[in-house]
Amino acid sequence: MEKNISVGLDIGTTKIVAMVGSRNEFKKLEILGIGKSQSLGVHRGVVNNITQTIESIKYAIEEARVESGKQHIKEVVVGIAGQHIRSLQHSDYITRENPDKVIDNNDIDELINQVYKLVMLPGEEIIHVLPQDFKVDGQSEIKEPIGMYGSRLEANFHIVVGQVSSIRNIGRCIKSAGLEMGDITLEPLASADAVLSDEEKEAGIALIDIGGGTTDVAIFKDGIIRHTAVIPFGGNVITEDIKEGCSIIGNQAEQLKVKFGSAWPGENKETEIVAIPGLLGRDPKEISLKTLSKIINARVVEIIEQVYLEIKNYGHKEAKKKLIGGIVLTGGGSQLKHLKQLVEYVTGMDTRVGFPGEHLAGDTNNSNPIFSTAVGLVMKAIENNNDKNELKSSIGNEISEQRKTVLSKWGEKFKKFIDESTSDNN
Repeated sequence: MEKNISVGLDIGTTKIVAMVGSRNEFKKLEILGIGKSQSLGVHRGVVNNITQTIESIKYAIEEARVESGKQHIKEVVVGIAGQHIRSLQHSDYITRENPDKVIDNNDIDELINQVYKLVMLPGEEIIHVLPQDFKVDGQSEIKEPIGMYGSRLEANFHIVVGQVSSIRNIGRCIKSAGLEMGDITLEPLASADAVLSDEEKEAGIALIDIGGGTTDVAIFKDGIIRHTAVIPFGGNVITEDIKEGCSIIGNQAEQLKVKFGSAWPGENKETEIVAIPGLLGRDPKEISLKTLSKIINARVVEIIEQVYLEIKNYGHKEAKKKLIGGIVLTGGGSQLKHLKQLVEYVTGMDTRVGFPGEHLAGDTNNSNPIFSTAVGLVMKAIENNNDKNELKSSIGNEISEQRKTVLSKWGEKFKKFIDESTSDNN
């Protein structure tokens, strides 16, 4: 990969987005090229047709390569979501050999590496191990233990788990498209990096990323990820409801939703009618916008209630866990008219629509919520490239074997997935 160029690949249910970017001298993200293709082989965030997904990835990557003017794209950071994702809380500890030596990154890496070795349910694999808070010799609620002394280092972790087969299928698609998978990250975490401020994460915030096939939830408090969830409903089920409720074809239902759809039925009058072209030789079909908004409202309320259930499961009602920042909506589904007002009505929480513009260079015109995940993935790719450069520059200097093991962990893991996938085909 060309120096300072990073690529994120968002494999969604409705679209696949490849985004090429780099950091400018002001530490802002400059988008050099975007490629989009229709996602034909993914259902609710899970690859169910390898061949079609490979073709869609190739198309998006080629479009991004041409637009960015780069000769070659090799490594990508990929987002993962889907109904197979689950999360859990876990506590673990290590006993340090030398308590008179200050705690450093190597100790934290050793503890995280230990958690990665946990045995999950059959067919599951740990995707992320996210430390929440630490204890040193029984002293609790420590955010940053580096520099402290102690013999026992303990931490609470938020662990994100996914199906090995789903991760392996993504790896197979990436390799067959002529690419290398640099890393894989949970999509709501990527979206959160793109649209949330540090102040919001500190105050307490729930990010709701409404995609085509899934609605992803990420909850932050005190600057730390506290809860994640993937709800297997998104914009596509709203389109399906319109299709069935109005007896029209899928493309017409999608256009109706985008152009005339509203999440708040009270906004439309009974007299507001839109005509849809009839099938061959048939008269146009007239549809009431009030009826349309009622269909949309019923499904959107169901999705919001499931989201609010996740927020309540986290413990939002408790004083210490209260989400002062409220809710941030992002993703393609967040553009539905009057959705913000409906979310505030159902949850009683302050709500805004999140755009990834804060991290983008001023001359970039890609601060649309549909690109939030892709922007976050490019940011992750840049961070990973910086880590690799740091590792290279550290060779020959003081860097422990433990640190090297953790930093190279993901590369080895995905190579294993892809090698196993390839051997399965032979």
